[in-house]
Amino acid sequence: MEKIKLKDFSLSELENFMVSLGEPKFRAKQIYKWLYQKVSSFDEMTDIPKSLREKLKDICEINTMIIQKRFVSSLDGTRRYLLKLGDGNYIESVLMKYKHGYSICVSSQVGCAMGCKFCASTIGGKIRSLSSGEIIDQIITVERDLGERISNIVIMGVGEPLDNFENVTAFIKNVNEPLGLGIGQRHITVSTCGIVPKIYELADMRLQITLAVSLHAANDKARNKIMPINRKYDLEKLIPACRYYIEKTGRRLTFEYTLIKGVSDGADKARELAKLLKGMLCHVNLIPVNSVDGTGFSPPGSESVRMFSEIFESKGIPATVRREMGSDISAACGQLRSTHNIEQNGGNEN
Repeated sequence: MEKIKLKDFSLSELENFMVSLGEPKFRAKQIYKWLYQKVSSFDEMTDIPKSLREKLKDICEINTMIIQKRFVSSLDGTRRYLLKLGDGNYIESVLMKYKHGYSICVSSQVGCAMGCKFCASTIGGKIRSLSSGEIIDQIITVERDLGERISNIVIMGVGEPLDNFENVTAFIKNVNEPLGLGIGQRHITVSTCGIVPKIYELADMRLQITLAVSLHAANDKARNKIMPINRKYDLEKLIPACRYYIEKTGRRLTFEYTLIKGVSDGADKARELAKLLKGMLCHVNLIPVNSVDGTGFSPPGSESVRMFSEIFESKGIPATVRREMGSDISAACGQLRSTHNIEQNGGNEN
């Protein structure tokens, strides 16, 4: 029988679980604090009666993951992790150091079903979604390895977060719990390729997170070629959903736009995108594409990137070029997992 994953519980759910076991409700707070103090076994919960610890061992687990590989950039200290889950699957997390502290990019699924042409995460498709506890355990695992507190979260690793809506929103509420990691919602960014019904649902929850929408093209013809999701939820559906999100939450929305040489760069593309976003409370994050084997895509030159950004600024739309981090360790999401899977299936490891 599959054991119950305690990190999947919110504090109130854990309290109800303790009561169902015939235990005092206050035991939940004790256990909850231990879970987020990075213990890996029930025996470490020293203020919990031995009888309860033994009971929990029989029916529960503290879902932990193994660091299979770790790479540290010599350029900027970015850390790239390949993490092995309890069922033998692999995900990735990337830790980035900024002046304001540490940020982590976590995965929400094993693989991805969205099929975006420029992204290594989609290679091999989607295997399964992560539980809320598995998402939060990435932070705990990396904090334990780093020995430092992480203050910002980006759900932009392997997978489409809104394709795992229930577990991702449970994670957001759980990671905010003061007895746990205590990371505020305003320090969390959720990225989506544009699952329109879930954007509306997320808007109605009125969370104080930042929503980042992967746009990557300003017209349907171009977006259809690189993002299959656009054939179901085209720009005529997506942009109104984004406006609704801004209206409901009062939060500025971020648009992710990947600059691909000869595909999505150039002054005409910049002006077209600025026209599409005119009047919105938004920010555009320009991302020179990572060179991923098999895609055939390459980033434009620095002058082309600068020109694209300047056109936005001239139209009154804030835009920044994402700083490439961990370039010497191929820190883009999906690359490490994809390489490891190839090696496991008969390739040679360097």
